[in-house]
Amino acid sequence: MPARDAQRARVYDAEQLVRGMFDRAGEAGHRTVEFHGSLLTLPVERRFASVESVQTYADRVLALNWVRAQWDRASAPIRVRSRAGSAAAHYDPAGAVLAVPLHTGGTGWALRELVVLHELAHHLAPEADAAAPHGPEFCSRYLELVDGVIGPEAALLLRATMLGCGVRIG
Repeated sequence: MPARDAQRARVYDAEQLVRGMFDRAGEAGHRTVEFHGSLLTLPVERRFASVESVQTYADRVLALNWVRAQWDRASAPIRVRSRAGSAAAHYDPAGAVLAVPLHTGGTGWALRELVVLHELAHHLAPEADAAAPHGPEFCSRYLELVDGVIGPEAALLLRATMLGCGVRIG
C-alpha cells in the first residue's frame, strides 16, 4: 500500500488562495495586493490557450540552464495532453505525461503558470521522492521553480501561504 500523501490537501488549499490573489489582482487592473500588512506587486502569471502552448512552455522551462543544473530529470522530456473533466491537472510519472483540463464550463483554471509549475515540480522529482508526492521536498522544488520563473514576489506569497496552511517545506 502506498504511503499517504499527508500534505496534499494543505498544498492545494494554499495554491487555491494564491491563485485567487493573482486572479483578483488581474481583475482589478493592477498588480498590487496587501499581504501581511505590506503592499506586494505581483508579477504577471502566464495563461495558456491550448495543450500546445502548455507543451511549449514546459519544454522551455525544462531547458533553462539553471533548471537543468539543479535537477537531473529536467533532461527527461515531458508530454502534455488534455485531460477529461475539469477537476484537476495531473502528472503521470510512468509516462512523464502532464494532463491538463482545457476550457470546460467556461473556465480554463488549470491553463495557468502556477498549475503547470506544480506539475513540473512532480516531473523533476527524483525516484526516491515518489513516496511523498506533496511532501517537503516537492514544496521546495515547486517554490524554487516559482521563484526562478514567475518571480520572487510570487514565491514569497506562495511560501507564506503554504506555511499559513500548515505545509512543511523541506
